[in-house]
Parts: sequence; structure tokens; C-alpha cells
Amino acid sequence: MTGNSESINGLISLAKQVSEAILEYNNARVISHNDADGITSAAIICQALLRKNIYYHATIVSRLDEKVVENVNNTTSKGDLVIFCDMGSGQPGLISDVSESTVVIDHHSPEGESAAKAVINPHLLNIDGSVYLSASGTAYMVAREMEPSNVDLAGLAVAGAIGDKQLFKSANRFILDEAVQKGIISTKKGLKIGEGDIADLLENTPEPYLDISGDREKIDEFLNSLNIHGNINNLKHEDFKRLASAITLKVIKNASIEAVDSVIGDVYTLNKECVQDIYEYVRILNACGKLKKGGLALTLSLRDSSVLEEAHQMSLEYNRNILDQIKDAEGLIQRGKNIRYLNTEGMDSIGIVAGVVVRYIYPDMPFVATNEVEDVVKVSARATHYLVKKGVDLNHAIREAAKSCGGSGGGHNIASGAAIEKGQVENFINIVDDIIGKQLKSDRESSDEN
Repeated sequence: MTGNSESINGLISLAKQVSEAILEYNNARVISHNDADGITSAAIICQALLRKNIYYHATIVSRLDEKVVENVNNTTSKGDLVIFCDMGSGQPGLISDVSESTVVIDHHSPEGESAAKAVINPHLLNIDGSVYLSASGTAYMVAREMEPSNVDLAGLAVAGAIGDKQLFKSANRFILDEAVQKGIISTKKGLKIGEGDIADLLENTPEPYLDISGDREKIDEFLNSLNIHGNINNLKHEDFKRLASAITLKVIKNASIEAVDSVIGDVYTLNKECVQDIYEYVRILNACGKLKKGGLALTLSLRDSSVLEEAHQMSLEYNRNILDQIKDAEGLIQRGKNIRYLNTEGMDSIGIVAGVVVRYIYPDMPFVATNEVEDVVKVSARATHYLVKKGVDLNHAIREAAKSCGGSGGGHNIASGAAIEKGQVENFINIVDDIIGKQLKSDRESSDEN
């Protein structure tokens, strides 16, 4: 469901309950995910805590597992509150192992009964958290109930939603409208690729992924053919229209409908953050998180500009590496009956690679990427909104396949991840392929009956 005014009112009411639970404590331990949505979630909650004189200790992690719980239990004192952001809904057993009281602020599909003192999740209110409300948006709803002036954190929530490729309808639209009304965010029509020199943007930006991305010679040829150069913000209106049309034509050759829609439209400017271009900001957060510099990203999101130059440079190098990995991946992609997949070793950005592949290269099937690292195989799976409408549920498929292969996983219907045992990759891929096939068959049969 997309949610309605009743759902939004229910979300506000639940956010108030969670905010009241948090305000009972003087010390908090914050644990959040290492992508843009998780980092902005942590920043929102940490800012809100700080403004209420609640001391906090924050940690950014790649996933919630036994090691994280052990670390939490070793770094908390009696009477502390543990707040999980962008995780915890699918791991009720791990939440119950935390020694102190917990709050879960998440948007992943809930599994089982939670032992947390308080839980807020859009799925509990008939709002699809994979599409219409990010973890950062959920955190923002809590923060605005802790203190009305926390509305200035709305830009972080919008950035988190963009990081998770969400749609600005339902609860996300509510937050965006509030941010624009309060002057936290400014909007204009434009290309959603960032600000700066056009050639540099096309050379160093993974999305939108074009047939010239990362190749300076091809980029120069493309721009010379248009006779367009310089800073994207300084283009004349007619030049901008020609550039936008040319980029859109390149994208439309292979890309999914939502990828085409995401190239041009409303561009958001963050008026309160250290990085005002929202697309560059999201790229920086993802880069820092994946490079295990989550603390740096969190510092930037707490509006400390002293780390900006380091974060920018890290993002530039990371995204160049991403482009190299995408190009390497293109020649290794295999096709199953119902999915495409990629098995690799040492490719550390499979989540982003998988997202680019399914959005811009092969949008007709879900895409699953595996990466063997040390003693485990990590998995990232991505679909499109169109495929989800056709019945694909990667949360279920990846979770069930991982269980069968000595691992664990889950996430959203459109994006999911897992960790499985070495030696189980072929079995895992076959199980996922089979589950997706059944999901699509069930949808076709349902359509035929109607």
C-alpha cells in the first residue's frame, strides 16, 4: 500500500510514542547501517539526542549480527538505551540478546515479535517501507516529535530516501513537502547528476550509467558533438535542454522506466547541510560507509565541515572504482531462468554494482551478485519497481535461500542482501532462481484469473 492520511497520522502517533520512550533516558547507544540511509538515520537521531542533552555513543556497521550485539553489550552501562536504526526488524532474536532496553527505528519488513521496548516501522502502518519511507524518514518522524525545531533535519531524511532509490509519495512526500515549506530544501527542474564540470560528472559518476560513463575520450566526443562544455549550472537554457535530451536518449536504450525517470526532474538542494548538492552528498555517504569510514560520514552529517575535503576525495576515488567494477562485471554476468547473476571474488561494491546493472543494463530480470570474502560469501540482490509489481519479492527469496545455504539474509522486496557459507554459491543461485520463478508464475496465474 502507498499509505494515506490515516497512515500518516498513525505514523505521527507512533513516532510520538517512540520519542517519549527515548526521552526517558540520559544515555544512548546508537547503532546504524553503513549506507546513506543508515548514516542519515543515525545523524538525525544523534542530533535529536544532543539537543535534548542525552549523551550518545554511535557506531556505523555493515550488518547486524552476533558480533555487533556482543560489542553493544560490552559498551553499554546499566540504564542505557540502545537505538537501532535501519536494522533490527528482521532480527528479533538478536534484539532480544541485547542486555539493555532497545528501540528499533527501521523500514525493513518485520519478522516475528520484537523484544524492543519500542518499535517504529512504516510496514506496521500499511506504508511500504521499501518504497515510501526510508529509515532516515522514520528517524525524522521520531525526531520531530522529540522537538519541533528538529524539522531542520528533514533534508537528511530526503537524502536517505534518495540513497535507497525511493519514491516521493505517501510518507516521503509528507516529509519532502514539509522540508520545502520550511526552507530546509529547495527544488528546481534539472539533471539529477550533481553539480560541477559536466565532463567530470560523467567521468566520475556511476549513475546515471551511460555507454560513455568513466571514459573521458568518449565523454569528450559526446560533449563536442553537442558543443556543450563547462559547469552544468552555467549552461544556457537551450544547451541544458539539448544535454538533457541527449543523456536521456542514451539511458533509454536499455534502462528501466524508473531509471529514465530518475535522470531528469525535481532536483533537491540541501540548505542546511555541509554538502548542498543532494546527489553528491549521497555519493559521499555511501563511499565513506563502504570504505569503513562511517564515523567520517556521520561527522559530516552532523554538520562538521572540517572533514568535507577528505570525504570529497574519498568519494571521488571510490566512485571511480565503482565504474571500473561495473565495466568488469558486464563481461561476467550470467543468465538463469528467472534471474541474472554475477559471482565474484574481491568485488567489494556488489550492492551498488547490482543496482546499476538492474536499473541501467538488464532491467528485465532481478539481479543477484555474490562476492567471496575471507570465510564468507556476501550477496546483494536488486530488482526494479516494475519487477516487484510483477510479483518479485527479494526479501523472501534471499532470506529463504540463505537459510538453505547455512546463512542469513533479507531486506526489502526490491533490494536484499545475505551472507552464506563458502561452497554454497551455485546452490544458493539455483534456489533463488527457483523461488523467483514461482513468484512470477504466481503473479501470472493471478493475472490470468482476473
